[in-house]
Amino acid sequence: MQTETETSPIQKVAELIKDIRTAMLVTIGNDGKPHARPMATQETDFDGTVWFLCDIESAMVMEIAVNPTVAIAYSSPGKESYVSLTGQAGVYNDRERIHDYWSSFMKAWWDGPEDPRIRVMKVEVEQAEYWDTPGGKVASLLAMVKSAVTGKNADQDNEHEKVKLS
Repeated sequence: MQTETETSPIQKVAELIKDIRTAMLVTIGNDGKPHARPMATQETDFDGTVWFLCDIESAMVMEIAVNPTVAIAYSSPGKESYVSLTGQAGVYNDRERIHDYWSSFMKAWWDGPEDPRIRVMKVEVEQAEYWDTPGGKVASLLAMVKSAVTGKNADQDNEHEKVKLS
């Protein structure tokens, strides 16, 4: 049973991805092979859904129309934390949400939030998996030294969990 001070698995995933601006989003291409590209995650509280802005004319959107199953990978090497999400993606012409997510950073791809090509992508996460080393690189280095001295697996001090969200 979880106490009030313990972190739920969804809260843990939210905590791990909240400061990672760019993720690798993987779709399945027309050739049946995975295709990964960097995407900027929109700043919202993670509740099992991840949001991105995308271009309706992109190959990624066409791939999602054929196969909406996607994977998203987050990496924070400095903190020694990594998250993998899988779920179902959908692309929507939600102008209100586009305005909410718009920033000057987006001008590199679109003229403005009224650009007719811009869309929002919603990924409803079905499963998450994370690896986290509390204490970051220092703790990871100490665990490796400890492992070399004791012969015990260095991973035993790390957190690793698979989380079903739907």
